[in-house]
Amino acid sequence: MVSLTSLPKHLFSFPPSTLQRKYQFLSLPHRPPLFLSLSNPRPPPPSFSPNPSEVYQPFRPPPSPLPSHYKTLDLESQLSILRDRLGRWFEYAPLISSLYRQGFSPSSLEESTGITGVEQNQLLVSSQVRSSIENALDPETLVFFDSPSSAPLLYELRLLSNTQRVAAAKYAMVNNLEIDGARELARAIKDFERRPASVRAGFTSSPGDCLAFSLFRQSAEVRIDSERSALLERALTLAETEEARKRIDETITSSPTEDEQKETTIRVPVVRMRTGEVAEAESIALMPVCEALVKEVETAPAWREEKGEFGVVRADVGWNRWVALPGWEPVAAASARVVAVAFIDARALPWKVKRWYKEEPVLVIVDREMREVEGEDGLYMVEREEGGVVVERGSVVSERGGNVRILGSVVMVVRPPKENVENQLQDEDWE
Repeated sequence: MVSLTSLPKHLFSFPPSTLQRKYQFLSLPHRPPLFLSLSNPRPPPPSFSPNPSEVYQPFRPPPSPLPSHYKTLDLESQLSILRDRLGRWFEYAPLISSLYRQGFSPSSLEESTGITGVEQNQLLVSSQVRSSIENALDPETLVFFDSPSSAPLLYELRLLSNTQRVAAAKYAMVNNLEIDGARELARAIKDFERRPASVRAGFTSSPGDCLAFSLFRQSAEVRIDSERSALLERALTLAETEEARKRIDETITSSPTEDEQKETTIRVPVVRMRTGEVAEAESIALMPVCEALVKEVETAPAWREEKGEFGVVRADVGWNRWVALPGWEPVAAASARVVAVAFIDARALPWKVKRWYKEEPVLVIVDREMREVEGEDGLYMVEREEGGVVVERGSVVSERGGNVRILGSVVMVVRPPKENVENQLQDEDWE
């Protein structure tokens, strides 16, 4: 260490006024002498830590306020409480975030307390959920969530709003839900709020109605009658409002009987196209489109794909109307003489008339190579009076024998894309 006063005087060759001012500055009575260190700089104090914004920090939930009787505990006492689970779970859970701030990581805390990282996160989140709704719950409900087994239930409600959490917590307590039930309830509530008002008509946002609506929607996607009936019956039991029960009951009573199902079940799929599906498809099928007239069905061109890298399609005659469809399996398996017959609505199809039949056009995909009845449960396009065409069941065509002229076998019925319709490829009207 070298003092400024011991340095050579030629270093201080300032004008008198400057030297006087500098000397006065260096000799202030309360300022210690200034020294220059020529050795290595002193290491930072032990409390030094880098700026958190400059290094990676794993996400940790925001800390919950510690109960007053935990704030004065030393480190070993805090670890002991977590290790032995002393006290109520939602009171010692904030100790986890407190120990995180003291330098513990989830893995090191697991070594010290035996609480896994997954359980640490669950305790933290559950305590925050409980804290967010405790002022809105009655004492009886709040006591229900004092037991350690209630933490996983509250964890499932983490994605709900405070209002939704309160309603779901009360429902979980009244119905004694377990973890799977709480998870199903939370998903049903979130799904309900995302649905358009027209779709959820008759149902309210109450937890029971949300669960009933979820089951009601699932029933529309099930093909097995026994499973559909079970879902509707459970939905009817869970529904809390009269309007919701009425809508479910109407669906139950309008469901076809087994005899009606046998009558209407056929092997031809009915598919609603999804917007942009052709652009996303790995393969497409190009085919001519014709009106529902015998002359057009018979004269529409056949097509074939030429060899080459570009997959060029060639038709044997000129045609003005074509449609590109995704390469669905029934279409891909059809012959080159496949054609799309356009109907203004679906009333030409031989099954029970539903509301949508009168509201939208359909394309009936017909393979003109197949002109013989191969099964009574199939569909066939046949000629009718005045040069028109109609779709008939194989059983009807067989009964009429040689009195009917078959133009081809129906391989698929395509419905147009529709806005605000999800799962358009799993439509409720598959036959």
